[in-house]
Amino acid sequence: MAKKKRILYPVFFMILVTAVFTFLLAFINDRTYERIEEQQALEFQKSILYTFDMPIESYSEEEIINLFKEEVQEKKFQDKTYYIYYIDGNISGYAFQFIGDGLWGSIRGYLAFDDNFTKLLGVDFTDHSETPGLGGRIDEKEFKEQFRNISIDNTEELIRYGTASGGNVDSISGATSTSTAVKNILNAKIPEVIELIEMEGFNE
Repeated sequence: MAKKKRILYPVFFMILVTAVFTFLLAFINDRTYERIEEQQALEFQKSILYTFDMPIESYSEEEIINLFKEEVQEKKFQDKTYYIYYIDGNISGYAFQFIGDGLWGSIRGYLAFDDNFTKLLGVDFTDHSETPGLGGRIDEKEFKEQFRNISIDNTEELIRYGTASGGNVDSISGATSTSTAVKNILNAKIPEVIELIEMEGFNE
């Protein structure tokens, strides 16, 4: 009998510990769920506004939320969701989500165009698995700011690396694979958007 108790005691102890920690995790999740949702929504709003070249660093969280609510409208066309940015009631630009293959996984983000789709206003990368300190530097403002006001012309490659040799963006040193992935993703997405907006019924 004593031997049986010695065997059952660790089992009951582990069940009790598991139950306590499960309860604590459920309690913490319940208490923080709303705040996590709010922060995720805020990061999304900041990303969209950043692509439109808004100085989000100078705004408080409340100001960003209000600005997004007042000046950005979400719309759908076919199976695509896009965002329209207004200034004084007039359309100033459009933002679209993109996704493509990076070195270690998918790269996701948003890119914005002017109201006539003649310029790329900006790009933001919101989710990726690129190597920290190398490909992960696509998050850095110095890299992202290069995509401001790039003209959309009829060339096969809209994003071209090497500003010293006629390109419009410089790649990330030491991160050739990620730089190439970003270029390929954007060069595929931009014509896709242009084709979409030329369809009858867009933005009606």
